[in-house]
Amino acid sequence: MRKQLTMAAAALILGGCASTYQMTLMPRDSGKLYYGMAEGGPAGEGRIAVTIEDKSYSGTWVQVTAERTNGYVSGGFGGWRRGWGVGGIVTLDNPEGGSAKALLQSADGSGLRCDFRGGSYGFGGGNCSDDKGRIYDVQLRAQHPTKAPS
Repeated sequence: MRKQLTMAAAALILGGCASTYQMTLMPRDSGKLYYGMAEGGPAGEGRIAVTIEDKSYSGTWVQVTAERTNGYVSGGFGGWRRGWGVGGIVTLDNPEGGSAKALLQSADGSGLRCDFRGGSYGFGGGNCSDDKGRIYDVQLRAQHPTKAPS
């Protein structure tokens, strides 16, 4: 029973970490804006969808590089039979943020490939390219839940 409660609590906590991101895309050969959404959770992967012109693309993204990592550091000194040491967990941030790769496909089989960089502050960016070589600059923003009208 205790194991089941622990697993249920962990699922609720991890489920609360899921995020939705609004995507804004602009091709480098025009000023037109296109939009999409990316969803993800603590596992470093998720679903993604973009509409460009009248064509909808959908697929998945996966984390390629973590934005931070943890490690254990220890040290100490001492004499012949005596000594002491200390240690602790250290977190290191990747100065460039984490990175992700997305592969999307439309109903007609054409593809869109995206590379993203960003951090845990709810924003990021990158670029996408389609099968014809058209490149799109991308902005990512966390979608904040809206309050229900009172």
